[in-house]
Amino acid sequence: MSKQKLTTANYLFPFIMITALFFLWGLAHGLLDVLNKHFQEILKISKAKSGMIQFAMYMAYFSMAFPAGMFMKKFGYKKGVLLGLSLFASGALLIAATTGLESFYVFITCLFIMGCGLATLETAANPYTTKLGPTESAERRINLSQSFNGLAWTVGPLIGVFIYGNGQHSGSEKLGSLTLPYLIIGTVVLIVAIIFSKTHLPEIHEAEADTHQISSSAANGEIILGRQRNFVLSVIALFAYCAAQTGVFSYLINFVTDPHNSPHFDASLGPYFLSIGFFLFMIGRMSGSYLMRFIAPSKLLAYYALMAMIALVFVAANLGWLSFVALYAVFFFMSIMFPTIFSLGIKGLGDKTTKASSYLIMSIVGGAVFPPLMGWVADTWSMSLGFLAPIPFFAFIFYFGINNLKIKA
Repeated sequence: MSKQKLTTANYLFPFIMITALFFLWGLAHGLLDVLNKHFQEILKISKAKSGMIQFAMYMAYFSMAFPAGMFMKKFGYKKGVLLGLSLFASGALLIAATTGLESFYVFITCLFIMGCGLATLETAANPYTTKLGPTESAERRINLSQSFNGLAWTVGPLIGVFIYGNGQHSGSEKLGSLTLPYLIIGTVVLIVAIIFSKTHLPEIHEAEADTHQISSSAANGEIILGRQRNFVLSVIALFAYCAAQTGVFSYLINFVTDPHNSPHFDASLGPYFLSIGFFLFMIGRMSGSYLMRFIAPSKLLAYYALMAMIALVFVAANLGWLSFVALYAVFFFMSIMFPTIFSLGIKGLGDKTTKASSYLIMSIVGGAVFPPLMGWVADTWSMSLGFLAPIPFFAFIFYFGINNLKIKA
């Protein structure tokens, strides 16, 4: 595979600005996955019920993605980014303002509002990043931007250390500890929104950006049909990935603190272990972006999906330290999946890119429906066996990657 230029000089600054957004929503998600175990302890709720945290967030993606796409189709990417930042900040500040109510359902309602903002940002930023440079390096570009998303996921759980404290506080005091982190996040996002409102971002029209690719595809009806079928498969693959990813992320702390496992650790150390996983996730995206200079993205995607399935078998077998290491391997191999599936899904769609992006972001709803199910498996049998549940999802991603090898770039 030939080495392609990542971006061009005229798109470099917009690329940097948009990449900063990936860090912001990654921070929100990284903090989120600490809260499952936190709420299980302080509110005495089951693993299945704590999965409602992810359900609220990812249902927001399902609900908001299509309206966000329509908004950007009419008003452009920049105004879409500003709308997303505004909703993001509003949800975070509402969380900070309502922790005194000590209500799980008020919290997830505010989380839903914040999730609408994140969905809008992702609907804008993911396709926009693929357009800021040569088509041939789109997968590398989005994986690099998503690497900063991975960096933020690493930082998020460390903020969770502040939330957990030393484990000696009452439940209400622990809920109150959510106030400052979300207040800071909301304020920072508002500042970023102001900066974006003053920044020039080029509006990219998909019909113009992909003219060459569409015209070459138009010469071959089979390629057009292949693109359409591939898009449908990409929506299913992204649903599968988000289901699997959210389940693994949400229950890592439960796995490393499960007294039935050896080794197991104190719950207060959970955020550190989650942060290590996200660090490997970030390294996976950075190295994956580099490897795509030499290996076809679809081939790398298939290989990583296969390795994730194998690693999950070892996790479920509860083999002590081997299972512990295997779980971290899953984080690494999941790393390139979201951006690569997304980029392969919208490739060659021309003026249908914005609408296609909305459908892809809607498919993130997989992250809403799966954590409660995985939690139910853990409650019914064991946390280790719960990690068998994501394997069928990775199997479909493997199929998607293999199928993409048959489609011409």
